[in-house]
Amino acid sequence: MSLATIRETPGLDAYLDDLEVRLAEAVEAYPGVVAEVGGEALAAGGKRLRPLLVFLAAPAGEAPLAAGAAVELVHMATLVHDDLIDRARYRRGKVAAWARHGPDAARATGDYLFARAFAELAATGEEAAVRCLAGATLALARGEALQRAQTRDPQTSVESYLERCALKTGKLFEAACLLGSGGDKDLGAFGLALGIAFQIADDILDCSGETIETGKIAGTDLREGTPTLPLILAAREDAGVRAALAGGPLDGALVRVAETGALDAAREVALDYARQARACLDGHLRRDELEALTDAVVDRES
Repeated sequence: MSLATIRETPGLDAYLDDLEVRLAEAVEAYPGVVAEVGGEALAAGGKRLRPLLVFLAAPAGEAPLAAGAAVELVHMATLVHDDLIDRARYRRGKVAAWARHGPDAARATGDYLFARAFAELAATGEEAAVRCLAGATLALARGEALQRAQTRDPQTSVESYLERCALKTGKLFEAACLLGSGGDKDLGAFGLALGIAFQIADDILDCSGETIETGKIAGTDLREGTPTLPLILAAREDAGVRAALAGGPLDGALVRVAETGALDAAREVALDYARQARACLDGHLRRDELEALTDAVVDRES
């Protein structure tokens, strides 16, 4: 099955259409500056991958709209906050919220989007769902703190990097699958492994210059001193990359990353996590769709 055929899953198009309406209503609930800035973040678009996981994890005939909206609102909030923290001026080709409206407005907007996410789930009365998303959100914060601690440290271990991937990306993927399925642990494990594979693939794209998928400018991680898997592996082999990651001159460093073979080595790790994800799907009704999604996460192109 190809990724294109996933969109043929019965009910999916209607779900995604309803999702956009639900997201707009959630963001517009309290008119003002934060709603305006949040609306711009929503209009910037995105793959809606996390709500897609919610839908595909759900039993046939069910379309958990509140859960899909909640995980996407959390994701949007993290992007607004991440751009502010990193001082990234552009997101998906558009001026970032903090650069257009100022740091205070961006910070408040991220907080607002988090609040609206939990309002969506709280309205369902499902305490377990709220706890699940709260745990994922806490993991996001812990992952961001870990990234700050690792900044400009070329000695960051692969294990510590993978822990960061699990916290910053994998746990929200896991939550999407748990919320959609009503707590299926196998699907939760699928989501966690898929999220780690997704983040590694993103980090490879940042180094290879293929950034349409990621929404970032090529080489952002190296310039900011964020030790990603390809950069960690390359720094072990090349003194120039090691120096650049630590804050030294950047000239030619991305080319040198590719020359070390680190991109291919990182891709093998991503593929291994994709295999781990697929291994969790035995017997699932939508195994074909979820496997196709797994392949698409690792095999993204510019």
